Amino acid sequence: MKQYKQFTIQTYPQNNETISGLLWQLDLSGITETDNGLIAYTSELNKIGIEEIKNILESAVEQQLIDKFDIAEEILEDKNWNEEYEKKVRVIEVTDRIVIKPSFKDYNETEDQIIITIDPKMSFGTGEHETTKLVLMMLEKYIAQNNFVLDVGSGTGILAIASVLLGAEKAIGIDNDEWCLLNGTENIKANNLEDRVDIRLAELNQIEEKDFDLIVANINKHILLDISESLQSKIKNGGTLILSGLLFSDETDIVAKYSDLGFKVIDKNQLNEWIVLAFR
Repeated sequence: MKQYKQFTIQTYPQNNETISGLLWQLDLSGITETDNGLIAYTSELNKIGIEEIKNILESAVEQQLIDKFDIAEEILEDKNWNEEYEKKVRVIEVTDRIVIKPSFKDYNETEDQIIITIDPKMSFGTGEHETTKLVLMMLEKYIAQNNFVLDVGSGTGILAIASVLLGAEKAIGIDNDEWCLLNGTENIKANNLEDRVDIRLAELNQIEEKDFDLIVANINKHILLDISESLQSKIKNGGTLILSGLLFSDETDIVAKYSDLGFKVIDKNQLNEWIVLAFR
């Protein structure tokens, strides 16, 4: 029977979405989130080993994305990856109104609920992570009819899709990962929103549109600091900016940077060590 390599990873603080994004630079067969961290898998024949993963995690420490990490490697019997994936993905009730479900799961919805169909595959934004939930809760509060929305770092496209289902007229989602372009496009089709949500493989400075009513960015502190002026140039006067991917310890630096650019904090929320900030 074929075998595979399993790498069990714990990071401190836990930062699953960011670390997953970094690990996908490698030719991995899959990454699974757990309560304690991540499990990465690859074929035994694949040359990727623990040293390659350590190099990426050490780089994350240097970038101050995490403070430290633990990693262990095991050789296990091969398994049916699709079956394992479908076992782990579940329906998520983010709020009384917002529900995220994969296409292969059944759910008895109520009349007032908004069902977002998301099959995450190899991109990020399943709805499991605290930051995704926090942003969705903010979108539920601040999306208005006819809004034009920009989602920076769109992953699965979940936030752009949710924005339109919550009432926005149109949303653009951008990401620099080709997997996100492919998966985001699939999820748009699954929600029948091809004419209202546009996912692009692009950096922020490549987007010609501006005067967005609402911009959302669920990334990490260092990127949010780097792109602050670009975000300011894309949002209309009086527009709403929702930022997450942030630990509570990041709040002071983020608020200081965006306050210098004329933004004012209008709302915040926290789940465990993660926060979301809304500015105007």
